[in-house]
Amino acid sequence: MVRIELLSWDRARAAATLIRCKVFVEEQRVPPDIEMDENEAQCVHALALVASGGAIGTGRLLPDGHIGRMAVLREWRGRGVGGLILEKLIERARRRGDPAVVLSAQTHAIGFYRGHAFFEEGGVYEEAGIPHQMMRRSLRGL
Repeated sequence: MVRIELLSWDRARAAATLIRCKVFVEEQRVPPDIEMDENEAQCVHALALVASGGAIGTGRLLPDGHIGRMAVLREWRGRGVGGLILEKLIERARRRGDPAVVLSAQTHAIGFYRGHAFFEEGGVYEEAGIPHQMMRRSLRGL
């Protein structure tokens, strides 16, 4: 069973850093110097945890309603972990009164985000050498 906890950066840092380095730096070759940024301490961080307490996925919600750094360890992908993380972050944004959430989706994940009621905005652009698409989900009236 997987549970999602929302944490401060101080509490999430070790596990989130490990996951993000494995997924973004090792697998996707994102330069390590741009993976972590000055926004970490201001974000709400989600960690997906298994019964043993080990972290298998992460994501973050910025103060402006931007969801980012969504990452799930390879062996846990395709099991709904990313969806659990995403919905927990959306729930937090809704509770704090955000009118919408936005994210910068890697283009291979557009279908995943569409499945969670996100819609494309604008055109495809490159970020860290990877094609991305801006996507938005309204939280009004929900």
